[in-house]
Amino acid sequence: MHTVAVVAFDGVIGFDLATPLEVFGRARLFDGRSAYDVRVCADRDEINAGAFALRAPWGLDALSAADTVVVPGVADPKAAVPPQVLDALRTAAARGARIASICVGAFTLAAAGLLDGRRATTHWAAAAALARRYPTVNVEPDVLYVDEGDVLTSAGAAAGLDLCLHIVRCDHGGAVAAETARLSVMPLERAGGQAQFIAHEPPTADGSSLQPLLAWVAQNAARNLSLDDMAARAAISSRTLIRRFREQTGTTPMQWLTRYRVRRAQQLLETTDVPVEQVGTLAGFAAATTFRERFKEVVGVSPWAYRRAFQSRPHSPANAGAVGTSSA
Repeated sequence: MHTVAVVAFDGVIGFDLATPLEVFGRARLFDGRSAYDVRVCADRDEINAGAFALRAPWGLDALSAADTVVVPGVADPKAAVPPQVLDALRTAAARGARIASICVGAFTLAAAGLLDGRRATTHWAAAAALARRYPTVNVEPDVLYVDEGDVLTSAGAAAGLDLCLHIVRCDHGGAVAAETARLSVMPLERAGGQAQFIAHEPPTADGSSLQPLLAWVAQNAARNLSLDDMAARAAISSRTLIRRFREQTGTTPMQWLTRYRVRRAQQLLETTDVPVEQVGTLAGFAAATTFRERFKEVVGVSPWAYRRAFQSRPHSPANAGAVGTSSA
């Protein structure tokens, strides 16, 4: 039987810990047998999980027999990871175990060196911090999960369910995964490329040097801004601007601009009844086809589908407002 080891250490987030236990623990094969043997493994006898204490039945040595190792997030992803946890993860990966993380558990995988040179994701609010702390990791902040074959990472909360169901589907096929999703009262259709529905992705507290430029870009998002325009506004070279954006926002200037425009479009789709094509123009996209393509790339669904899912109530076009066009 396929063994799944879920690693717990001080600060583990209860939701992240429970997610793989529930999904893999409920998965059943066609003959009714359990699809997985799920084991909670810890580095000590009792784990402090904040609101509760946890006694795990297995120690870290159980990772040596695991086919899949899942690392939940912890309350403080910047805290030092116990060296014995990192060693156990590296050993498991070296012998061929599949390693997965949920939410900010990606920080633990990165600390173990398991994400070097790979694509990865985490909760959108922590994506920039992950990119800054581990610059060799190619952080994709918008997707629900990333499957690199032997290493998988997911975004926050419900995205952990998506990742676990994806693993079940890879291991046992769509029918078993669909039944597991039904038992978890969870849709199976959300693919990894669908975006996290983020409300805003602000620069971090230590990114104050970009704040004036970001405000100016937001005010002028309806213009046909280029990288050179932004660099000139900041009075620095394009290369320096790219480096500072990477350090302070976890992305590039043009990607940040695109995501800002998409967020503006999301707001308009949610709060107005402005025609979809006009929404793209108001958000700063030069062409309707470009708007549709970029919106789906970032959000994972079309503008029409997003409006159906998230529009709160009909509004007047007069309430739409417009993206600022000041060049000040």
